[in-house]
Amino acid sequence: MLIDEHKFLEVISGRESGVAPSLLRGLLVLLEPFYLAGAQSKNFLFDAGLKKPQRVPSRVISIGNVTTGGTGKTPTVAWVCNFFERHHLRPGIVSRGYRSLDGEGNDEQRLLQKLCPNVPHLQNRDRIEAARQLIESHHPDVIILDDGFQHRRLHRELDVVLIDCLNPWGYGHVLPRGLLRESAKGLSRAGIVLLTRADQVTDAQRESIHKQVRRYTDCPVVSSRFVPTGLRNSSGESLSFSELQERKVFAFSAIGHPEAFRRTLSSVGFDVADDRFLQFPDHHHYTEEDFATIREAARSTSSASLITTAKDLVKINDDRIGDLSVWAIEISLEILDFQTVWEETLLDAVSDKRPPES
Repeated sequence: MLIDEHKFLEVISGRESGVAPSLLRGLLVLLEPFYLAGAQSKNFLFDAGLKKPQRVPSRVISIGNVTTGGTGKTPTVAWVCNFFERHHLRPGIVSRGYRSLDGEGNDEQRLLQKLCPNVPHLQNRDRIEAARQLIESHHPDVIILDDGFQHRRLHRELDVVLIDCLNPWGYGHVLPRGLLRESAKGLSRAGIVLLTRADQVTDAQRESIHKQVRRYTDCPVVSSRFVPTGLRNSSGESLSFSELQERKVFAFSAIGHPEAFRRTLSSVGFDVADDRFLQFPDHHHYTEEDFATIREAARSTSSASLITTAKDLVKINDDRIGDLSVWAIEISLEILDFQTVWEETLLDAVSDKRPPES
């Protein structure tokens, strides 16, 4: 299973060559128009007014993307919630709850509970019902709709669309041939575009992405990066990067963009070779067998500690795997340019100039 997902990304990215990968890409190209037609049909119904988004008696801000995978929505949602709290507003979060476990919420909900502990978060496939329940029980001033760009049934005051500079257009194809959830033309619905991991590409690459965005929308475009802030374990103990650098570490994760995690590790002094890195499928729920695999792989490289993402740590919920300590690298969103535009756009969406309707 670990190999399958990795191999699939290698195939659709074009990095895997040979007869079999080429045939698979050809098959996926044949399937791509069906997915695209479904996405376009749904959007047409809303664009033509044949379907209307349902309003709830609270302002709603959606944070989403045009590709599947890790663009950095979770730290962005946390930043936005903390921003509104600093402005004396009560935010709440609504999400679908993809791959929740035993009614305890998925990894994103568990992490957000740690990043913004005073913010209520309801998960439900029916996000309109979740929003109504949240309003009834917690009376938020603003609802943050996590991963809501394609979920058009719920009216929103603002669509924040994240574009990962490391893979902005999902290999140039819609699912299943690429990672685009819909045509990039969908950016015309965006109220503001946030370029994430903008520090990990050249100025020329960032400018190219900016020009592509401008083909579809004239909304503000803001650049950002994710800043590593430290290491923490499940007990809440912290550790400096330099302290862990004294040990040989083995890294693992189950996120949508593992290479971005490796780049983050490298930026703070952990150069993790391929034999000291293990990738699980996105949103994977760890089993005892997985822990045994991690332990054996770490021991085979004489590693003394384990390092993972904060999103993975909340699923492990333990300071150790066997005799190996487990540390998570924490990150936070940092706006690189047009911060005033970014903040004013968020505040304008919840201002009294556009009162929501019940």
